[in-house]
Amino acid sequence: MSETESKLCLVTGATGYIGGRLVPELLDAGHRVRCMARSAGRLRDHPWADRVEVVEADATDPESTTRALDGVDVAYYLIHAIGGAGGFAENDRRAARTFADASRRAGIGRLVYLGGMAPGGGGRELSAHLRSRAEVGEILLVSGVPTAWLRAAVIIGSGSASFEMLRYLTERLPVMVTPKWVHTRIQPIAIRDVLRYLVAAADLPAEVSRGFDIGGPDVLTYLDMMRRYAAVAGLRPRVIVPVPLLSPWLSSLWVGTITPVPGGLARPLVESLRNEVVCADDDIDRYVPPPPGGATGFERSVELALRRVREADVATRWSSASVPGAPSDPLPTDPDWAGGSLYTDERTCRADAPAQRLWDVVEGIGGERGWYSFPLAWRVRGLLDRLVGGVGLRRGRRDPRRLRVGETVDFWRVEAIEPGRLLRLRAEMRVPGLAWLELRVEDEGGRARLAQRALFHPRGLAGHAYWWAFRPFHDRIFGGMCRGIARAAEPSGEGVTAGPR
Repeated sequence: MSETESKLCLVTGATGYIGGRLVPELLDAGHRVRCMARSAGRLRDHPWADRVEVVEADATDPESTTRALDGVDVAYYLIHAIGGAGGFAENDRRAARTFADASRRAGIGRLVYLGGMAPGGGGRELSAHLRSRAEVGEILLVSGVPTAWLRAAVIIGSGSASFEMLRYLTERLPVMVTPKWVHTRIQPIAIRDVLRYLVAAADLPAEVSRGFDIGGPDVLTYLDMMRRYAAVAGLRPRVIVPVPLLSPWLSSLWVGTITPVPGGLARPLVESLRNEVVCADDDIDRYVPPPPGGATGFERSVELALRRVREADVATRWSSASVPGAPSDPLPTDPDWAGGSLYTDERTCRADAPAQRLWDVVEGIGGERGWYSFPLAWRVRGLLDRLVGGVGLRRGRRDPRRLRVGETVDFWRVEAIEPGRLLRLRAEMRVPGLAWLELRVEDEGGRARLAQRALFHPRGLAGHAYWWAFRPFHDRIFGGMCRGIARAAEPSGEGVTAGPR
């Protein structure tokens, strides 16, 4: 390929796992980058935010999408609905058509799309999610804009849903009774190689408009992947017994129980593993030559991912993507909010510690450190949430010390953060209403004060009943949290957490 020419690249899905990693790669390649997001605030805390242009747009809205595409040379389409029930295929279809039409009108030079690899060898029907991915690819290909449709199977990288599923299944279960899809052949690919192909696609010749399978050098079964992961991670050999009785639905419940990946997201991942996904050709090599030494092998991919996890250097995570059905309403700012009832639980606690020390505890809340009160109640609430299809507590955190707007913390999402002062979390657990948790740190002349608010906007009679049913436990949960955070900030309480998780 010729030397890269600087282009203006539009990246959709920049708040997601792939998009958030693609942006800095494009910048490093010398391109200019414009990020398209429904909420610009969710990109504010990314380390590359001051190097890109951000435009607010919705891919289903022709007007805002057309504005976002103005002057763009290459547009990366990284928008997918996943984990939701019903309607996702129509949403994907509508967004793809809107984006394709707007790209053609704007005179975009190239579209680049990353989708799932279709099964090889015929046989079984595609899952609904893989069908939708394929339909999006076809819509973009017939758009009239030269399109590179890259198709990948399992992506191995720190923070990817596929890697987290593989990691937790292997680490937590030395003996496993598994579905028969563990014998299906898969061609996994390292995230670094996916990004290399995506960046290079910006410079494909204009006459190239087609799909390409992309994969790593190894073709393995899922059984092979678990055993090789165990060897790389230094675990004892796993005993794996496949059985033919676990349907995709039962398998997704099993995965949702063992791993942090909730059942709603686990099911499309599991369904995609029922079919053999191996590259049908290596045509991409004609345009994007392999790097020196070749593509990244499976063991090396796992080594790199585990190193990132251990060093808390995970750039993006699967949980960054929005959860279908999760609340997206911002916290009401009007104290006499006209939207209906707004229940609040307010607490204040003082800590014999500097405000910065208290803030460090606040920003490190959740994940392995827990919630500083009644750990059994938090575990039970997380389990109940998983049982009704929610995300539960096990999403954890991307980074144990620092947070960004839009990131997840267990079953919360960061809605606002003012370093040193304010952390506001929006609940994504299943509740009959909308809920927030707000933690504010104030300096009182050498001592720190924590102002904590829990807010709940009930939906219908069930919402009111939910609030009052749990009202007797608030002092133990919310009061205990406020006191526990304050104690953890004091010299005598350093290292205090919520207890075992």
